[in-house]
Amino acid sequence: MVMSDYERIRRSCVKRGELWEDPDFPATQSSVFYHQTPPFQFTWKRPKDLCSRPEFVQDGAGQFDIIPGKMGDRWLVSCLGVIFLSKGLFYRVVPADQSFSNEQYAGIFRFRIWWCGEWTEVLVDDRLPTVNGRLAFLQAQHADHFWPGLLEKAYAKLHGSYEALKYGTLLDGLADLTGGITESVSLKQDNIMCTRLLHKFLEMTTIITCSLQAPNTQGRSQMEKTSNGVQIGTNYRLYAVDQVEKFSGEVVQLVKLKNPLSQLTDYMGFWWSDSQEWSEILPPEQERLRQQTLDGEFWMPYSDFIKTFTHLEVVHLDSDTSRDEPSLHSKCMWQMRLYQGSWLKGVTAGGCRNNPETFHINPQLHLTLSEMEEVIVSLNQHSIMEPKVIGFTAYTLPNDTTEILGRAFFKKNKSLVNSQYTNSRQVSHRCQLEQGSYLILPTTFEPSQESGFTLRIYSSKPLKLKLLDVTPSLIKPAIVKAPALLDVKSFSQYESVFLQLADEHRTVNAFELQELLDACLPNDYIKSCASTEVCRQVVLTFDVSMCVCLGESRLLHYINVIFVFLLMRYKILPKPILNLRWARCL
Repeated sequence: MVMSDYERIRRSCVKRGELWEDPDFPATQSSVFYHQTPPFQFTWKRPKDLCSRPEFVQDGAGQFDIIPGKMGDRWLVSCLGVIFLSKGLFYRVVPADQSFSNEQYAGIFRFRIWWCGEWTEVLVDDRLPTVNGRLAFLQAQHADHFWPGLLEKAYAKLHGSYEALKYGTLLDGLADLTGGITESVSLKQDNIMCTRLLHKFLEMTTIITCSLQAPNTQGRSQMEKTSNGVQIGTNYRLYAVDQVEKFSGEVVQLVKLKNPLSQLTDYMGFWWSDSQEWSEILPPEQERLRQQTLDGEFWMPYSDFIKTFTHLEVVHLDSDTSRDEPSLHSKCMWQMRLYQGSWLKGVTAGGCRNNPETFHINPQLHLTLSEMEEVIVSLNQHSIMEPKVIGFTAYTLPNDTTEILGRAFFKKNKSLVNSQYTNSRQVSHRCQLEQGSYLILPTTFEPSQESGFTLRIYSSKPLKLKLLDVTPSLIKPAIVKAPALLDVKSFSQYESVFLQLADEHRTVNAFELQELLDACLPNDYIKSCASTEVCRQVVLTFDVSMCVCLGESRLLHYINVIFVFLLMRYKILPKPILNLRWARCL
């Protein structure tokens, strides 16, 4: 059995009698603030320097008593509160088999975070930034358990610094800590649609939260409350929708909620625990509803719910991400299909529809639906430090399409779905689609911008997703006789074309490579083999690390190699060709 990095480091430190110090996220000022310079210095301390008997996670359910501290972020506290209520999801992120006991303790802890399309184990040492002897960021208010500060440190490590977390959002946090896709729904739009979506979410493996968003709720002052006791800026968990009939015959819809940040119920509106409304329904109904509520949960009239809260913020979980949470086992599971790819300059980074000459080179994904269904498309970029503006476009696709579509298709056909374009880490879009085939193009807004990405599609019905690509085919090498090798003297005419097309680094992209080959190849038949897609494949599989400076004689040699292989393998170019400096990805 292969030993994990965590276990290897822990055992090594225990054997040497040392506490681990993370070389990748050192205890320095730059790990806290990268751009800003606070007016004080941080002192890094381990939990055993802060209290006599530190705990990692308290035994049992425990109470969520996490506060942001002097410099922490409320959105992250709210996010942790949400997953803390789902213990299966919580312990997947925070492995409970860790402690400060003398037998195991080595100053190293591990967490699991969904990052760039996969679950990533993040290792951190337990040195935490303090100011005046107190933790500066997330901390437990009334207990000596340290999982919040250590998890926050692991999250900051992935982002590059604690400072970077200040630009995070609850939706990003929920996605990273659950592995699902997130969606925000305004409750101020069509009431019928909101009601329909809410009932759909309650049927599926979806975690539902609701919030009252107001300006400046990211401030670090004490949270304000509405007149009925609802905290502004806090995400409440929504568990159920029910209805009761009063003695008067009026039917009232109720919503069951909980504030994850408190075990107590601050709600003081209609249908709170001691309100007179309970006396207006039959005792069996009272008992039924009260038995459904646990500590901190309360019922609110749906009409007040719509008036009080502004947004639903939800995270959808597929079968893999929901299986660890027992409360979701009775729900209908989302069907999910995933594609991970990248935008490469001059190859697959064609930009949005505003760039008609290059839009078609973006990755083209073929989606097939077996019946009419509402789907959720989520595009997540892997550029964390310098996020790009991203989005996607979808088209209705002819059923017989099996290969990449060229620019002519996109110039003639109108798009069916257009997401918003934003520099957020994730862009999600909900759309109703008929049975059939569709083409989805994930893109950056500007062409030639590079990044990895993960595209996921969720549906309650079966679906298929695949990448459209060039289908290789062969021709008999004897059909056309390979030309004799070119005379070195004739190379000057090709060199002049190359220099006209090349940039200041003497490199060309796939389109310029096609123009160069069009000028160099000896006849129209061979030129037809050097299509745009062939040139794209040359650049797509090119390894920049293999790039070497080539003199004219070497360059001439490779031009002839291209000639030979175009004759022998139609639309298949072998690896040796890819050593061309001038065929590299820009």
